[in-house]
Amino acid sequence: MGQFLAALDAVWKVVAVGLLLGAGLPALFSLGVRAHASGRLGWAIASYAVVGVSVFAGIAVIVAHGLGYKI
Repeated sequence: MGQFLAALDAVWKVVAVGLLLGAGLPALFSLGVRAHASGRLGWAIASYAVVGVSVFAGIAVIVAHGLGYKI
C-alpha cells in the first residue's frame, strides 16, 4: 500500500505542474493581453514578466542539464 501511495504522490505532482505550466502560463499571458487592451499597463507588464521569467527559467534548466550541471 505504501508503494501505491508513493506512486500516487508522484502522479499528483506531475499533474499539478502540468496544469500550472500547461494551462496556467497561457492563461496568465492572456490576462496580460486583456489588461493591456483595457489600459491597465501595470498588470500587463507584471503578467508578461511572470511568463517571461518562467520561460527563461525553463530554458535555463534545460541548457544546464545539457551541459551537465545539476540544479
